[in-house]
Amino acid sequence: MNEQFLAGRTALVTGATRGIGFAIARSLADAGATVVICGRNQTDVDQAVSSLTNDTQRKVVGKAADVRVSAQVEALFSWIDSATGGADILVNNAGVGVMKSTAELTVEEWQQTIETNLSGAFYCSREALARLKKRGGGYIINIGSLAGKNAFAGGAAYNASKFGLNGLTEAMLLDHRYDNVRVSHVMPGSVDTRFSSESGRADWKIAPEDIGEIVLMLLRTPERTLVSRVEIRPAKPAK
Repeated sequence: MNEQFLAGRTALVTGATRGIGFAIARSLADAGATVVICGRNQTDVDQAVSSLTNDTQRKVVGKAADVRVSAQVEALFSWIDSATGGADILVNNAGVGVMKSTAELTVEEWQQTIETNLSGAFYCSREALARLKKRGGGYIINIGSLAGKNAFAGGAAYNASKFGLNGLTEAMLLDHRYDNVRVSHVMPGSVDTRFSSESGRADWKIAPEDIGEIVLMLLRTPERTLVSRVEIRPAKPAK
């Protein structure tokens, strides 16, 4: 159990019904935060809320929202205002990946990837920033990928979305650092989640819980200091 250093603060984690997002939500709740999660399916959200509440004994609430749709993001943040009084922390985690060569990608797959991984982060950040400035500050953490600096074959849409998220994060940091809003970019390599099409568990990969600990590390950092980017790699990748 983490010390309750986030008691009295509210955090929104997008795409938190499983994988990295779920692990981050659990870490934040363990640290004392009121946690809000979202996902596209309300049943999945309800199941994750129940699990997180039972595991952490903290207040966890959730609402279905597709971050690709700006109107749904607006409705989500309005609901958070009513349900919790407003979020102090935003973790943009929602993401998808379609791994195909550029010629094989469909327009729909391209749009789904860009709109989820990049536009969704912008829509959520835009809603959060207007509120954080009024609240006197806060923290936005974008969960990206090392694919945001290292292109690979078959990653045209995914690479483009993560390269774009890198640029969005850096610009947002510069835009709002004097509004007392800190912005950081977490860029993991291979994480052991169902996001990958690979079957089975891989002990050499980064555990989702490790990303949760990185998020807590950032939130513990004194306000005078900003960690702009964290690159994370497996310590001993498969040879």
